[in-house]
Amino acid sequence: MEMTFQILVGLASAFLLGLGLMSMFAPRKMVGNFAVEPLGTAGLSSIRSVFGGLFLACVGMLVFGLVSGKTLAFVAVAIVMGAVAFGRIVGIVADGADKAVVPPLIVELIIAGVLVAAYLQPVAA
Repeated sequence: MEMTFQILVGLASAFLLGLGLMSMFAPRKMVGNFAVEPLGTAGLSSIRSVFGGLFLACVGMLVFGLVSGKTLAFVAVAIVMGAVAFGRIVGIVADGADKAVVPPLIVELIIAGVLVAAYLQPVAA
């Protein structure tokens, strides 16, 4: 895999790691980022588990792919990012457009695209 893609996958990993750690260990700080309001302890637990767990699992797969060279792991994360982006698009269609939805949608699509492109890179000889 090209160095450029290694750097881009590393940046995506760092971004998702930041989101995952903040969600897991400082869920109240993520309320504004996710535009959700947790209801008590159960709500905070959901932010920690669903958002934090999702992001940290993605980081684990990306790091595995970078370290092992088994870039199929990138496809798994690309599928997750694509599904999240699809959910945002469904929300736009069902609930109406909101300019706050556009930046994360773009980031999710870029991450998915970078990961698929990195996977498709020929293996260096």
